[in-house]
Amino acid sequence: MPLVEACCDSVHAARASQAYGAGRIELCGPGDGGTTPSLGLMARCRDEVQVPLHVMIRPQTESFVYLEDDIDVMCNDIVAAKALGVDGIVVGPLHSDGTVQRQQLAEFLSLARPMRVGFHRAFDRTPDGDSALELLIALGVDLVLTAGHAPSALDGADTLRAMQRRAGNKIAILGGGGIRSTNVGDLIKRTGLTQVHARATDPMIVRDVILALMTSDEESLVQSA
Repeated sequence: MPLVEACCDSVHAARASQAYGAGRIELCGPGDGGTTPSLGLMARCRDEVQVPLHVMIRPQTESFVYLEDDIDVMCNDIVAAKALGVDGIVVGPLHSDGTVQRQQLAEFLSLARPMRVGFHRAFDRTPDGDSALELLIALGVDLVLTAGHAPSALDGADTLRAMQRRAGNKIAILGGGGIRSTNVGDLIKRTGLTQVHARATDPMIVRDVILALMTSDEESLVQSA
């Protein structure tokens, strides 16, 4: 069954999502699209969940173009997250034209290792998804969250399928954007994705997505028997 990553903004949501079967937690602070969670929230979630814990590193919600002060804040947050023992970080630096900011991303990667590094949905702002994906692979990014340059993952299913084939085992494609129990089964069938991302401000969403995947998996086993 595909891994379900739960996007959480509280200890309660992280704990509940793990109990419902989430395979990974993405922890975010407040703001549209999420910001860097507080040290206290990181620390408590690290104590409370056993599945891999990735944290958003994003100092502001105005844009994905980061100035010198932003970079200093983000680097310090990466060091703090590493010291707390989280498993990964999620970043998404861009140039003003929407292309990936290679130098900043390389700096974050170097500072974060051996933690895993993901690229969040800023990827869907890039003007050329193929070139952006090749750059992430070249730099060694571990996973990328994307709706396939579409408003939702289901809308971008054809692109996600092509990305999944192109990525192979070089980078994990994490499908996200409007993932719900009513569409996740169709999304997996159309794309072949092995990982999906669901918002867990209401952990019931994660629960229902996982139940839908389990039901779909059981039906596949019956049909193949």
